Amino acid sequence: MFTELFNLIDLRNEVLVCISLSVFYISYYLLEVVKKPLLICGDGEFRDLLESQVETLREPFWPTPWCVEARLQTVLASLLRSRLLPPLTTTRQIVLLPDGGQVALDWVEEEGAGPTDGAAPVVVVVPGLTGGAHADYVRCVAAAARGLGARCAVFNNRGLGGLQLTTPKLYCALSHEDLAAALVAAEERAGGGPLLAVGVSLGGLILAHHLASRGETTRVRAALVLSSPLDVERAAECLARPVNAPLSWHMARCLRRTLRAHGALAGRWSAAETSRSVREFDAAFTAPHFGFASVEQYYREASLRDKLGHVRAPLLCVCAADDPFQPLAALPAREAGASSRVALAVPWRGGHIGFLERWWPSSVARDHFLSRLTHQYFAALLASPHLLHRPPPGPA
Repeated sequence: MFTELFNLIDLRNEVLVCISLSVFYISYYLLEVVKKPLLICGDGEFRDLLESQVETLREPFWPTPWCVEARLQTVLASLLRSRLLPPLTTTRQIVLLPDGGQVALDWVEEEGAGPTDGAAPVVVVVPGLTGGAHADYVRCVAAAARGLGARCAVFNNRGLGGLQLTTPKLYCALSHEDLAAALVAAEERAGGGPLLAVGVSLGGLILAHHLASRGETTRVRAALVLSSPLDVERAAECLARPVNAPLSWHMARCLRRTLRAHGALAGRWSAAETSRSVREFDAAFTAPHFGFASVEQYYREASLRDKLGHVRAPLLCVCAADDPFQPLAALPAREAGASSRVALAVPWRGGHIGFLERWWPSSVARDHFLSRLTHQYFAALLASPHLLHRPPPGPA
């Protein structure tokens, strides 16, 4: 009898503990996790458009309740999207560069799609570190382009996506001249439709450097940058923290794999081929390969904090406040707040290219946060064409 009583008391205690923990977590989730994104932008029509017409920036972001931690969002979002979202079917266009190198555009094919309107927009996606048309987040952007009635092309840096190196040169955050050549090719193939661009992580750095360097002459009418380390120096410091070491090691492994895949480079950079972090790889390969005296100089030149003021096309940069590579404290908020053409949107959770929602992510690409945001942003601008950048006539 006493044994049964004690067991009942223990059971009640366990139930009370579970209820208390559940109430505590639900309160924490609702009060500290679910928040409306922070928008940093100078006053003007661009800010007004973002606040009034881009719903994902006006509504609280509800991250997956069992996956709110930044590194979990980063890893699991990529793994789940890769398995849930169908891969893209593409047709490749090789773009030859003035120095003999080559990049490529992978044009997304839509099953059952008819001829594309010559005035339809074209969305060029610039993927991350070693990404291409296979990347999970590219599938989200492609779905947004489909919803806009736009064609979608995925940019491939030198040596990526199965491209052979025709010169002994890869790519870095400052390889925006390569992107410029691809954008010209995309515009020529577009047949007159507005050229839009989306850059993700390192791809966002390359795209933003193109916009800053070309200023008024860029052919890009509007751009979106997702989870890009705008201040590379501070981002490198964040990535070097012990808690981010596994992510840095994984990225370095991807870079080593790319290096070893090309005979023109393999074996010439022994220190890079044994690097254990992104900084070690950049110090051993990227900086000397592109003529920088040190990795510190490369990171300084790759940073955008002092260059955002040169951007003339509407540019929305989206970076989670808990991004392991560049949290809120490391973002160039002052520079973004001083511009009426550049905006910085900061969801409070989402990790690095994570932004996982719902109890379980959808198997439909257009339902994902990245797709909805991309669609809403470009749809709003296309409906207000006077806000789009107007490039001068003639070639870029």
